[in-house]
Amino acid sequence: MTKNGVASRKWNLFNWYFFFMGFASLSALTIVVYVQDNMSWGWGLAIPTIAMLISIFSFVLGSPLYKTVKPKGSPLIRLAQVIVAAIKKRNEVLPNDPMLLYQNKELDADISLEGSLLHTNQYNWLDKAAIVTDEEAKDSNKHSNLWNLVTVHRVEELKSIIRMLPIWASGILLITSSSHLHSFVIQQARSMDRRISHSFHLPPASMSIFSVLTMMTGVILYECLFVPFARRFTKNPAGITCLQRMGVGFVINIVSTIVSGLVEMKRKTVATKYNLLDNPKAIIPISVFWLVPQYCLHGIAEVFMHVGHLEFLYVQSPESMRSSATALYCITASIGHYTGTLLVSLVHKYTGKENNWLPDRNLNRGRLEYYYFLVSGIQVINLIYYIICTWFYTYKSLDEICERNKDEDLEQVDANELNGNLKDGNEEDKKWLTKDE
Repeated sequence: MTKNGVASRKWNLFNWYFFFMGFASLSALTIVVYVQDNMSWGWGLAIPTIAMLISIFSFVLGSPLYKTVKPKGSPLIRLAQVIVAAIKKRNEVLPNDPMLLYQNKELDADISLEGSLLHTNQYNWLDKAAIVTDEEAKDSNKHSNLWNLVTVHRVEELKSIIRMLPIWASGILLITSSSHLHSFVIQQARSMDRRISHSFHLPPASMSIFSVLTMMTGVILYECLFVPFARRFTKNPAGITCLQRMGVGFVINIVSTIVSGLVEMKRKTVATKYNLLDNPKAIIPISVFWLVPQYCLHGIAEVFMHVGHLEFLYVQSPESMRSSATALYCITASIGHYTGTLLVSLVHKYTGKENNWLPDRNLNRGRLEYYYFLVSGIQVINLIYYIICTWFYTYKSLDEICERNKDEDLEQVDANELNGNLKDGNEEDKKWLTKDE
């Protein structure tokens, strides 16, 4: 297998990871729910149990094929060592030539299997942690105390994390904006015509099926059609960079929220026409399928934003911190949902009891469309923030892969080649984002 093929396969992982996550969600929303409603709760609970047992068996069966790298110390301690060393040497003067900073590939061998991180010119105050003082230059055991002197590679690990955090944070408001799909949209669906046939009505909670189906279909189309097409022009194994992918997801999600507001206006217009505004339990003669476009747009946004976000955290995090960095994705979801709850609470507080945008008893007399437009405005501000962050973002740079690793890691991505693609991608991001503005 060529190295380009291996690089492309790494990006495939994120696409198919979300595809099978969507498949699991779809199974839960259809098969399991149907069994629980029409057969028994016992079988409904047995199906997930059997699925988990199969998953565990599959995991154990495939574990010999995994490439595992034993952890070499705590990455958090290494970050702390850089900060402490930089503070201790805050009065030292940085050399004009970065090559004079402390480097020790032998010391970093276990945490730089793909290559050492190259020096960057951002956050130069951290570089003081790698200054070799006159006393340390005479000490043959200077590398024994990493709280006083650390290598450039370890300094760049901390810089990489700091550079990632602003872009990571931009994903929080995306989760906040989509949290209404599991609350207000279900309330809307309850008041709409959900008939599919004379005997079957679509359950309101099952509306998210459309988002999941769109996401799964979108992943397949993205992987099979979009990536090969884009690769012809960008020469990037992934088609486009992860930052470009996230940006497209932001834009689509804004459109999705605006559509949500317009659909709510349509629903209330029909309710007014039939004098149903004061009857919250009445079924308004408007098809529930009016809600499908916003779900589909949300599913498409997931293909770009969520997959791109996880890809960004994995690829741009230091090699020895990828598990911790990708855990930030889950933290994004957690904070995003808490922020969504906070936003709803603030809307309740400041819109008053009489003119509450989100009334508990009668959504018809509320101003849910205002809430959607408010969220859209917040997302526009978030998009501007994201554009600024990506404009100043610097992709991490890797030195050549050491000869000792070439025989062991034939299927590893060529770090220099991948880094070149990412540098080109950084310029593409700036051009694309400038056009978007």
